[in-house]
Amino acid sequence: MLHTLSVYSGIIASIWIVLGVYIAARYYPGYSHQRQFCSELGAVGSPTQKLSPRINNYPLGLLFLLCGWHVISIDNAHISLHVAGYLIGLHGIGTWVAGYFPMDADPYAKTPSRHCKIHSWAGFIMLLSLLIAPICVALGPTSLITPISIRLISVAAVLITVYYLYKMVIAVRQQTNPGLQQRLSYGVQLLWLCMLSLSIA
Repeated sequence: MLHTLSVYSGIIASIWIVLGVYIAARYYPGYSHQRQFCSELGAVGSPTQKLSPRINNYPLGLLFLLCGWHVISIDNAHISLHVAGYLIGLHGIGTWVAGYFPMDADPYAKTPSRHCKIHSWAGFIMLLSLLIAPICVALGPTSLITPISIRLISVAAVLITVYYLYKMVIAVRQQTNPGLQQRLSYGVQLLWLCMLSLSIA
């Protein structure tokens, strides 16, 4: 059963996070998916500080680790795919850390707290891990496990993710709709993870 769960864990995680963020936001009066970051659901003093990591970060971290373990355990796969698997697992660990150390209530605070700094670094590692992983797949050889289609999807995922990250940086500076840009960039990364999971299932 664990093997079956690991095979589809990337797809499950992608669906889970959508439902988890939606459910947590229902218990956060006035929460805006466009203006606020996902992490604000678990921020210090938020109405969902304890709920959000319990239904999002902790189970999601496990699902990402299972997905990474499945990718690593594929026999006769190129080393680039195994590296991608380790990065997916690292994304899971970062998800746990980001859930355990909440961000500050004000995401634009000039002097963030220690736990907010740890949260930010964990988020940065999460971002890089799912940005480098598709690069590894794209640069790896074409095979039955990683056909040319998944390699092209990997290239597209990286380019689109970077585009929305750029849009998010602008939105943060202008304090407009960084939440929307964050969801779009992370959504592309999770969509790539779904495509990879289907390709190696």
